[in-house]
Amino acid sequence: MPVATIEWVGGLDGYARLIDQTLLPAELKHIRCEDATTMWNAIKRLAVRGAPAIGIAGALGTVLGARGSKAGTFAEFQAELKRVTDYLGSSRPTAVNLFWALDRMHAAAKANERLPIQKIKEALLDEALKIIEEDKTVCRRIGMNGAALIADGFSILTHCNAGGLATADYGTALAVMFAAHEQGKKIRVYADETRPLLQGARLTTWELMQAGIDVILICDNTAGFVMKQGKVDCALVGADRIAANGDTANKIGTYSVAVLAKEHGIPFYVAAPASTFDLSLDSGDLIPIEERGSEEITEGFGKRMAPEGVKTFSPAFDVTPAKYIAAIITEKGIIRSPNAERIRAMLG
Repeated sequence: MPVATIEWVGGLDGYARLIDQTLLPAELKHIRCEDATTMWNAIKRLAVRGAPAIGIAGALGTVLGARGSKAGTFAEFQAELKRVTDYLGSSRPTAVNLFWALDRMHAAAKANERLPIQKIKEALLDEALKIIEEDKTVCRRIGMNGAALIADGFSILTHCNAGGLATADYGTALAVMFAAHEQGKKIRVYADETRPLLQGARLTTWELMQAGIDVILICDNTAGFVMKQGKVDCALVGADRIAANGDTANKIGTYSVAVLAKEHGIPFYVAAPASTFDLSLDSGDLIPIEERGSEEITEGFGKRMAPEGVKTFSPAFDVTPAKYIAAIITEKGIIRSPNAERIRAMLG
């Protein structure tokens, strides 16, 4: 990334700064978050999006929400901290990285409960910054591991955005493409526009073009046609939550891509960090699916596209069963033909 997607500026009295992704690629503008409410709004309206980046936003939002606490005891501080994390967790229910990060913040506070409250607040900031640095390392490893699946001359189809804008630095699915490109492999990427908010058109193409990777933008409903024409060697996407059996939630439309890939004999890959796995859920049927407001369909980008009063159904995600997934690429390695046993063996 030419600039950081999300970062912390200053010490404990500082602020979080993040790119407003709703404005890209037309305008590169930052949002300054100095309280948990501003961060909640940024997450909710997708100014910051992508599972790892949402996790980071949750961690930094926890710092913002807890640093003003006047608690005199750890029990009081812990209660206030829970109110902050419950609030942040209500912003988006599907991406498990958000809840993973919020749990880490609670654990960091608990580990330092014998210290003065001010020191606990500092420990929370340290933990949030640690999450950012860990994410950068994890994404690089995902890229290197996944690049082994990408041959010179491959054409890759991707859906939504799983690049540096969705993480602290390098991406997940796009990290694989970046790494393959850096290895000198000539690749081409077909990027689905990803309706209704066009993350593929606005964000993925922007990132790939900046990296010098050949990218072709297609409508979502063109994916099957380019597969039929033999123009796609593999499909590669990110993930927002992966159940214990490998069922994977990702941006709405991903399931369709996976079914089409299976029909055309094309491997379908998922790239995600270990933090995106939710081993408490036996299958994808248990993954909560966020529903978005009707205006994202009826009034996309401020222009009315449908009649007043029309009913809508706007899930933000769908779930791809593990049987359609050739491999899940993680920082720990590649899980081929994922199932519960192979996932637990890889994650430890």
